Amino acid sequence: MRKSVIIIIAKQLWKNAFRSKVLHVTLTLAIILITFAAYSGWKNYKDQNRIRNFYQEEARHSWESNPDKHPHRMAHYGSFAFRLKHKLSLFDFGMENYIGNAVFLEAHKQNTINFSEASLSTGLLRFGEINLAMLLKVIFPLLIFYLGFGVIANERENSTLKIMITQGASWNEILFGKSLGLIVLSMLFFIPVMVLTLLFISTTENYTITFAEMLRFFILIITYLLFYGILSIITILVSATSTTAKNSLIKLLGIWLIFIIILPKTLQALGYYLYPTPSKIEFESIVENDLIKEGDSHNPDDAHYKTIRDSVLLANNVTSVDQLPFNYGGFIMNESEKISSAIYNKHQKDLFNIYKNQNTIERFSALINPYTAIKHISMAFSGTDFASYIDFQHQAERYRYQLAQKMNTLQMEFIPNKRTDKPNRIDKSHWKAFPDFKYDFLSIGSILKNEFLSIFSLILWSILSIIIMIRLSKKAKAI
Repeated sequence: MRKSVIIIIAKQLWKNAFRSKVLHVTLTLAIILITFAAYSGWKNYKDQNRIRNFYQEEARHSWESNPDKHPHRMAHYGSFAFRLKHKLSLFDFGMENYIGNAVFLEAHKQNTINFSEASLSTGLLRFGEINLAMLLKVIFPLLIFYLGFGVIANERENSTLKIMITQGASWNEILFGKSLGLIVLSMLFFIPVMVLTLLFISTTENYTITFAEMLRFFILIITYLLFYGILSIITILVSATSTTAKNSLIKLLGIWLIFIIILPKTLQALGYYLYPTPSKIEFESIVENDLIKEGDSHNPDDAHYKTIRDSVLLANNVTSVDQLPFNYGGFIMNESEKISSAIYNKHQKDLFNIYKNQNTIERFSALINPYTAIKHISMAFSGTDFASYIDFQHQAERYRYQLAQKMNTLQMEFIPNKRTDKPNRIDKSHWKAFPDFKYDFLSIGSILKNEFLSIFSLILWSILSIIIMIRLSKKAKAI
């Protein structure tokens, strides 16, 4: 293949595209959409994080403002954990609007994460919101198909394709040149999106960007470039194998519908059908039944905890809990927290495994659908995927467990077993000594591990599309 010929063919495609007034109108509308999506995503990020930070500070202030009191009362008083949005969530909303962002943390119980945008919004949210990733994944691929459906099919109909071949251009050069030209043309939509994304994430939080954020952004650029390269080659291949431009357009519209709408929705429904999830009431009932089986730690006559009391008395060589060197109530609450947390964690793990099985079917479709791959990669590196939500829940649960056990430890250390005339309370300075909840985003390594299949699929699609194009060049005909 001659590089000079490939470049000439690519430039010719570029010039032909700009001769059409449709491209100018399309670009104008695209820039307006991109600007609106970038600004609305940035504003949503700023407003949501401001609100969540405010209430996290309010929850902390309320916690620290408690007077001297019994530590077990503080364990039940609890606190809140709020999930902050990642900067790149302004690029891809992902599941952000459908998963909760706050959870109440208290002793002996794991509460669900609440206050999702969907739960507070009208049904119109089901139609989706315009964001930059949605434009890149859904709208702009359709534009690429429209701009490229006739680049070879039209020339076949006009007999100019035959002239190009008789003048010395090989099929390899034509296919690679057209693909290169269409890829460069797609950058008219891609580059403004990435430039505005970088601009807006740079204007948040004191105009600073961390290395991890830049690395996430760089990976998004690389993967989207692969995605657009695949789309461009598919467009050229379909155009090259179609007898007319009309047939090419119909085929590409069918591919768009299958890739972006039919296949993802069908596989999601199939996953739910094969691995149904229990309702919230069913799930809570199952957990409650298991907790009841383990006994009631607040009931001194409970058989299970009475056995624990007898073993503790025997181990410490005393006959009464009043003679123990630590507060027995705090010890029992400590043991109860271990038991209840283990039960909650087991059932939560089982539930997450069901969700994982549901998603696995759709995830593996990335091997036959590049849209699935880029969708998961985009959400993951924007911090708006299901794995980020699960990680927040795990972090919140670890914090809740540490808080409850810290209060139990304080009770064991400072509250006497024997009742006295003085109230059983400890100094409020202990509340301030316990650190506030801080949410940490998933590491790059964890995301890469989670999205290995999606990244592999994009690379595989890129390689296969080039191989198919090379093989097609040996069999393609000008007529």
